[in-house]
Amino acid sequence: MTDVLDHWIDGGTAAGTSTRTGDVFDPARGVVTKQVRLGSAADVDAAVASASKAFTDWGQASIARRQGVMFAFRELLNARKGELAEILTSEHGKVLSDAAGEIARGLEVVEFACGLPQLLKGAMSDQVSNDVDVYTLKQPLGVVGVITPFNFPAMVPLWFFPIAIATGNTVVLKPSEKDPSAANWMAALMAEAGLPAGVFNVVHGDKEAVDALLVHPEVASISFVGSTPIARYIYETGTAHGKRVQALGGAKNHMLVLPDADLDLVADSAVNAGFGSAGERCMAISVVLAVDSVADTLVAKISDRMATLTTGDGRRACDMGPLITREHRDKVATYVDLATEDGATVVVDGRDPQIDGEPDGFWLGPTLIDHVPTTSRVYTDEIFGPVLSVVRISGYTEGVGIINAGPYGNGTAIFTNDGGAARRFQREVEVGMVGVNVPIPVPVAYHSFGGWKASLFGDAKAYGPHGVDFFTREKAVTARWLDPSHGGLNLGFPQHD
Repeated sequence: MTDVLDHWIDGGTAAGTSTRTGDVFDPARGVVTKQVRLGSAADVDAAVASASKAFTDWGQASIARRQGVMFAFRELLNARKGELAEILTSEHGKVLSDAAGEIARGLEVVEFACGLPQLLKGAMSDQVSNDVDVYTLKQPLGVVGVITPFNFPAMVPLWFFPIAIATGNTVVLKPSEKDPSAANWMAALMAEAGLPAGVFNVVHGDKEAVDALLVHPEVASISFVGSTPIARYIYETGTAHGKRVQALGGAKNHMLVLPDADLDLVADSAVNAGFGSAGERCMAISVVLAVDSVADTLVAKISDRMATLTTGDGRRACDMGPLITREHRDKVATYVDLATEDGATVVVDGRDPQIDGEPDGFWLGPTLIDHVPTTSRVYTDEIFGPVLSVVRISGYTEGVGIINAGPYGNGTAIFTNDGGAARRFQREVEVGMVGVNVPIPVPVAYHSFGGWKASLFGDAKAYGPHGVDFFTREKAVTARWLDPSHGGLNLGFPQHD
């Protein structure tokens, strides 16, 4: 009998009311390893009720108490991160080293949350008028909802719930139903760190659970990461129901390669950024914009490096694992056929890879396509798989024009040894996160993550200062403490003396 993963509500596992379940696969073996509950609106109600009750005390808890829980959670997570990495690999398929890297980047946000007292201080202006002071308070929102994707089942939740909890909110997390176990594991670890029951809840499910969160009257905000169409839906539905929403959408990230760049560094970076996590990253480089004079050499160098990669089970000594589902694998593979139809050149075809793993895994090897027209769906679609496209350009101006003409603005990179060109690029490109000779420019935790245009809906990016502002409301207090000599009436409008 297959195990069933329950929700985590009010400090422990809860089966809930729904009888619906979904399959959870091991993508490297192509087999179902467990079932996950698909929560109902009633299950969301139960989680929100628990979170709302817990907020009564947690929202008033001292900063020192909240900080103590965060420090304890950080120590536990750091000590047991190997367990979590194995969970990620078994349900997502990414290799263990990549899973460990995901956890390390999530830990950065936990460490940032440990230092939140510095960011919750507010500001004060003394004596703005005679005997009058003005100061600001940062206070929590209440119950907040977090909806996270399959590609980073640990890191993306860690972008949100540590900051939300450290600022005094309570959380209902709806993780991806494709790889849900990491969420329960982290919830249990938070409880072990001393977090009171109800402060952090997990409801598994699909659209029914998502919609219930979006319209629930006691949920103050929604944080989401996923594809652009769903991000737009989350933003529009959540805001229509009076919620504060940060919704991070999709991407089509370009790497602009100028003729003076170190082509060996470029080739290494293109392979690393294009095929890490099987290309299932919103920050993956999926398009290389190569100036004509260096394009042939660069394509050859990328192809040579791809020949050394091993595709297989992430628990073995492999470079790249499977895709998340068989359906997604098949969808990504169709772009190779489409490339040929559109006149592109398939340099490396990953549809029939040599694998170090079970034959029923959801395998697709690294794929390189050259001479891709910008009119092709290979270029325009967010493929979200190990497919790297090369678009040939005449120079800097054409390259920036192509990037800025796209609907997305998540991440981009320029590779050059020309400081002037790099500085011009970072100012002119219409993208939220920019790398200079860095292929995956994910900001550290004390900055904030988020793109422009159709890559971000709402004003607030994830974690960093934006995260603190998103999960708090600022209150301005104007105070006068009168001395015994005051007196008299004045019905005029108050004025600054």
